[in-house]
Amino acid sequence: MDLHIVLLSPEIPHNTGAIGRLCVGLDARLHLVRPLGFALTQSRLRRAGLDYWEHVKLTVHDNWDCFLADERPPRLFFASTRGKRSYLEYEFREGDYLVFGSETSGLPGELYARYAENLYRIPMPGSQARSINLANAVAVVAYEAYRQIVAAWR
Repeated sequence: MDLHIVLLSPEIPHNTGAIGRLCVGLDARLHLVRPLGFALTQSRLRRAGLDYWEHVKLTVHDNWDCFLADERPPRLFFASTRGKRSYLEYEFREGDYLVFGSETSGLPGELYARYAENLYRIPMPGSQARSINLANAVAVVAYEAYRQIVAAWR
């Protein structure tokens, strides 16, 4: 399956490790965009990814502009609490790039205006929640994209 998970400036190694493990399970590619809040050799990253980490299809990009130049993504979708539409309203397909901001600050400010039409949110009916854990957010959206892609194959 050709699905891409993009993490912009991830800060917590065990989240990235868990997302890497998820990517192995989905056969998705993982893109990390610097700066990173940890070293890729950090033990917490590897512990969260368990023995799957060596199988992660990983690309590290120096910054957002390098990511765009290297990948030339045809379609980008951005998870954000500022999104007006639910991720369930989008039609995902092979080759899509699902972009997630850092755990503490979300997406870089300039991306909100540039990609306003492609901002989606994960519904959170709980009145006290601002957001959910990054690894959980990636899992929720990536598996919906997977469900849609597999349905399109039939």
